[in-house]
Amino acid sequence: MNIKAWIEAARLKTLPLAVASPLMGSFLAWSEGSFQWIVFILATTTTLLLQILSNLANDYGDFTSGADNEERIGPRRLVQSGEISPQKMKTGIIINIILALISGILLIFMGAKGKDSLIIILFLILGIAAIVAAIKYTVGKNPYGYRGLGDISVFLFFGLIGVLGTHFLHTGSFNAWHALPAAAIGLLSAGVLNLNNLRDYESDKKFQKRTLVVWMGNQKAKYYHLALIIVSAILGPLYVVFNYQSAYQFLFLLAFPLFILNIRAVFSYTNPMELYPELKRLALATLLFAITFGIGMVI
Repeated sequence: MNIKAWIEAARLKTLPLAVASPLMGSFLAWSEGSFQWIVFILATTTTLLLQILSNLANDYGDFTSGADNEERIGPRRLVQSGEISPQKMKTGIIINIILALISGILLIFMGAKGKDSLIIILFLILGIAAIVAAIKYTVGKNPYGYRGLGDISVFLFFGLIGVLGTHFLHTGSFNAWHALPAAAIGLLSAGVLNLNNLRDYESDKKFQKRTLVVWMGNQKAKYYHLALIIVSAILGPLYVVFNYQSAYQFLFLLAFPLFILNIRAVFSYTNPMELYPELKRLALATLLFAITFGIGMVI
């Protein structure tokens, strides 16, 4: 087994973004005095496994659909390059599903024990839905990622559900105000996906992969990206204004210069490959936003 190829297929550079939602939810719980280490560890592990599952499924799905080919730009795909056979990738996906299920069930057991059975069932449904969403983005006869629905899925699972769900498993309660930072993480995560789709616009358009960028067109997609960043940047201060306790709560403003640089790059690039490093930068900026927002809440 080629370990290096599997590590490359897992696309480790995408993982910091996945950590942002359980981190934000855990910080919010910590600020309320209800943090549990086991919930944080299992929530982070489950989210990372779901992100890796999505990456492996995308590698396999884009190959089988023809979206991955010699004209594609961006990071190398392992099935398309021949490093990993389609059958082995399917096996890897199945193993990852099993690991995500084990981690997710343990998370629900530890976070929802003693709760109403309906709560447990709800989280089980959400967990299964997250696994299905990770696979069906590009795999199957009618993948939703090819119909412009990827952004909505990312916003929900890596934003609202990821943050609010993690917070609930820590605390056993919901706080409507937390939907604001949760939505901010979701919008920034959708921004990372939009950068990916902007980079692949010409290839996706040619091979009928109807991402939201292909639906809107390249220019409108840039303004869509601007809207994602601006709205996410507004939601943080809005939360603090209505839940103000200390000036430390504005610590997340440290991430804003990185958002500005990202917007500048989107409107100034001439070669789509220039957007490739921007994916990593926006992912790290989102993680920084989550960490600084959380630290400000705890302090």
